[in-house]
Amino acid sequence: MRIVMKFGGSSLATAAHIRRAAQLVAGQRASGDQVAVVVSAQGDTTDELIEKAREISSEPDSREKDVLLACGEQMSMALMAMQLQELGCPALSLSGWQAGVHTGPHHGDARILKVDPKRVEAALAEGKVAVVAGFQGLDDSGDITTIGRGGSDTTAVALAAAIGADTCRIYTDVKGVYSADPRVVDRAQIHREISYDEMLEMAALGAQVLHSRAVELAREKRVKVEVRSTFFPEDLGTALSLESGVRRPVRGVACDESVAMVTVLGLDTGPETCRLFTLLADSGVNIDVIIRSPGTAKSRGVVSFSVGGDDGDKVSAVLKSSRRELGYAGFVAQPGMAKVSVVGAGMSDGCGVAATMLRALQEGGIEPQYITTGEIRISVIVPREQAPLAVRLIHKAFFGD
Repeated sequence: MRIVMKFGGSSLATAAHIRRAAQLVAGQRASGDQVAVVVSAQGDTTDELIEKAREISSEPDSREKDVLLACGEQMSMALMAMQLQELGCPALSLSGWQAGVHTGPHHGDARILKVDPKRVEAALAEGKVAVVAGFQGLDDSGDITTIGRGGSDTTAVALAAAIGADTCRIYTDVKGVYSADPRVVDRAQIHREISYDEMLEMAALGAQVLHSRAVELAREKRVKVEVRSTFFPEDLGTALSLESGVRRPVRGVACDESVAMVTVLGLDTGPETCRLFTLLADSGVNIDVIIRSPGTAKSRGVVSFSVGGDDGDKVSAVLKSSRRELGYAGFVAQPGMAKVSVVGAGMSDGCGVAATMLRALQEGGIEPQYITTGEIRISVIVPREQAPLAVRLIHKAFFGD
């Protein structure tokens, strides 16, 4: 068999952690499998590198910032390869570009366009473990790019698709995918199987166990993905599948605690609204919840939307620079918000999910400020400080004690 094993930063935080992960890899290879490994930066290394950049510049150049951040994963790949060799397991470390990862040009959030796995294939053919730095690649200009926080998951799935791996295992510090974050809900239930669609929604809505682009790519390329624990390797974790064998209205409660709401006043026409969202898209801002009240004879239009908390400054810059073009009256930003969501493929067949969710919040004294729905999810926007309680109340309403 051919297997890709990906280890996140918490699984590689110390030399002892790296040794434990390397032992898992060496054991897998000893069973006769060909193994490629994808690694994230150790622990808080990426955050520390960002702080180093800010010590030099309040707004670091995006290209140079990517060059700096890519160092974290390169440290991990070299250390992992050294540890494997210490265990008597031949290994070759490869940066993202040495492993053939080609990306688009958008620094800090580039997309993987293709993977040319010639060097990985050659290493596997020689009986070596190929240790690949995640989170990074090379664009058509030959510049180093990074593919966004959590992007090593996407590297692992893209590599698994490129080399025709039988399985892509994502190793992390939890045993698998739970009905809620087990650090917030003590009795969260582990899922042994979950559909790509449900996992994609949960990842996009704040569940941190998998990166949303990785799930999207796995679904598209039909890559078999398993989420397992580095610290409990005997546990089989969670497997992603086209359709889950469990059919219940709600499979999980997800929370994104980094949300900002923006309300634009006096945006009267559809073309103006379309132009605003075009300008935001051109600046790399992702929009989620959108609520629009068109203008009338007695009042002007209002548009409210949510963005990731890190994008608040970008939104403000776009609005300020385009005020004359759009002709709006003003805008109000609400940082410090959170989005709490319920997800389930069975939601479309069931009734009363929204009522149960809102009743649970009401009984806990939480008043959602915005509500939005999709085919397999319902989301509410609440103040960030109320988010943990909201998750626990909603989880209890659907999963009991």
